[in-house]
Amino acid sequence: MKKTITMAAVAMALAACSTGTAEQQNPFLQESFGTPNEIPPFELFTLDNYREGILKGLEEQKAEIQAIIDNTEEPTFENTIVALDQSGKLLSKVTGVFYSLTSSDSNEEFQALEAEMAPLMSKHSDDINLNSQLWERVKTVWEKRESLGLDKEQSKLLENTYKGFVRRGANLSEEQKDKLREINGKLSELTLKFDQNLLHETNNTYVTVDTKEELEGLPEANIQRAAELAKQIGQEGKFTFNMQRPSCNPVLQYCKNRDLRQKVYNAYYNRGNQDNEWNNKEVVKQVLQLRLEKAKLFGYKSSADMILDNDRMAQVPQNVYNLLMSIWTPAVKKANEEIADIKAEIKKDGFDFEPEGWDYMYYSSRAKQAKYDIDEEQVAEYFETSAVQQGAFYVANKLYGLTFEEKTAEYPKYNATTTAWDVKDKDGKLIAVFYSDYFPRDGKGAGAWCGGFRGQTYKNGERVIPIVTNVCNFTMPSTDKPGLQNIDNVETLFHEFGHALNSFFGDVHYDGVGGNELEFVELPSQINEHWAFEPEVLKVYAKHYKTGEVIPQELLDKIDQSSKYGQGFATTELMAASLVDMDLHCLTEIPDDFDVMKFEEEMLAKRGIPSQILPRYRVTNFSHIMGGYSAGYYGYTWSEVLDCDAFQAFKESGDIFNQELAEKFRKYCLAPGGIDDGMTMYKNFRGKEPSSDALLEKRGLK
Repeated sequence: MKKTITMAAVAMALAACSTGTAEQQNPFLQESFGTPNEIPPFELFTLDNYREGILKGLEEQKAEIQAIIDNTEEPTFENTIVALDQSGKLLSKVTGVFYSLTSSDSNEEFQALEAEMAPLMSKHSDDINLNSQLWERVKTVWEKRESLGLDKEQSKLLENTYKGFVRRGANLSEEQKDKLREINGKLSELTLKFDQNLLHETNNTYVTVDTKEELEGLPEANIQRAAELAKQIGQEGKFTFNMQRPSCNPVLQYCKNRDLRQKVYNAYYNRGNQDNEWNNKEVVKQVLQLRLEKAKLFGYKSSADMILDNDRMAQVPQNVYNLLMSIWTPAVKKANEEIADIKAEIKKDGFDFEPEGWDYMYYSSRAKQAKYDIDEEQVAEYFETSAVQQGAFYVANKLYGLTFEEKTAEYPKYNATTTAWDVKDKDGKLIAVFYSDYFPRDGKGAGAWCGGFRGQTYKNGERVIPIVTNVCNFTMPSTDKPGLQNIDNVETLFHEFGHALNSFFGDVHYDGVGGNELEFVELPSQINEHWAFEPEVLKVYAKHYKTGEVIPQELLDKIDQSSKYGQGFATTELMAASLVDMDLHCLTEIPDDFDVMKFEEEMLAKRGIPSQILPRYRVTNFSHIMGGYSAGYYGYTWSEVLDCDAFQAFKESGDIFNQELAEKFRKYCLAPGGIDDGMTMYKNFRGKEPSSDALLEKRGLK
């Protein structure tokens, strides 16, 4: 029988060794955390534990790399490639927790430590990737690969390892390597600065009004939250909004006060573009310059050419532009039709002004209601947060046989608002631990993402389960209502849970084959959105938060009929962000006086973007392109071609819960990591390449 060890027992054990060495007192440096499923004991970690753990992890991996180099035996797959893949376990153990918390539950001390560690982490990575002795061993194994008798997964690990070294500079001259180290170090510092600037701007940019009368049209629950935020910042009796979407978006959608809408709109879209110490314009410019310098070091003419040549399905920039522009034209046409509706709504109010960006959501919402008689506040009453999550669980059960057991009381928590779950397969076997973290707070980044404290791996031949997180910023509960979510938030919950499913099912033996091409990464998340609003799913989880009444068919019909309305705006803002990302990374020269915001405006104006629409993210708050989505934001759209076509397979079968198809999708697209390239994996599931017809149909653009 498995013994359950409580957090109190862990605390007592650590207290008992409080007189021992620092290593004995640091939970990261113990053989075991002593917690259920080795979940990190978040409450016990100190800042010094993280610092010491990272430094010790760097030291250990350095020794492990040196041991590979010093091995006098002929380089083999096991003593070089596998040994390299298995190195750095302690470092991964610590950073898996630390960097998850710097994005989801940060504070000034965390941010300071992150800045302190950034140059050390960058140097450590370069010391491995640019080590000529290690590279020679890797190259020796690669050159005799045909005679090694490797299986498919081993062959992919060898290929990824070899190509990874090449792409990270192993073939450069010593002088070029020194330059690359310098560039990487600067990029590490700048991207961290960007993220910390944006976090501050999002959580500490406020718009405040004095009276409730100025909030006409805003739902009462949002007014209550604005009053609570005002009180928190010392403005009791007033009403305050920050730049988290659950705070500012309702103002743009519901507030009759046009001046307030304008203030909130400008504050949100100009995060990082204010004349203050958190301005990101110069940061972005320097990042772009360094990326371009790095690309030219490798012989590419632009950053995009280099990025797309490295494990992207698109391969070259022109393929990306072909996709984006094929959607841009019908999207802009549809957006202009929506603007005509907005102008009609403005005239109903007796005005004749030209609509601006801060008018779009407000009047579009009214136009949608006029066309389809749908009240989004009423709709939200059927989408209480925990019920929506249960809807996602229901779909996972119907498709894959998964069950979810809440373990919040038994498991450590990194924040009081999180919920923990055991994820069990159809045979009852535990395959993952899942944490849901759905509401905004200080210290949490904007947006939504799937992360984790530990990835799936193998140890001594046994699968080590992943610890997966979904982190979001949904509408919070108020004093008299639970968190009631709009349609976008419902989609987001299903989206991030699709990523989580991908993590739950991952089953690879080597860390180096765990990832997919960027365009494929969004397939598991985006296909999961399709089930959210299927009638037979809605009838299970969409129940009124007060009465428990299942969402009525009349309202379901309205949701369905109105689902494509507003897609002109939504698609145009998405394409605009994707195009700007590509435009910036396709530059072949970036002068010192380059103005990133002016460039954004000019490039979109040339393409005829309606003046009322801005990119989904503007350059100074576009965190995707500071991270793994540089020259890659188009990946969401590329993936949408895949996910719409893939869901069509379920539709064509006549059963959206076709378990035979679900098993194929799990086998070929969710479980195998990156053992195959994305298109091969997709064709293994679908039997053919995808068509974009289903995407255009879904968005109402066909």
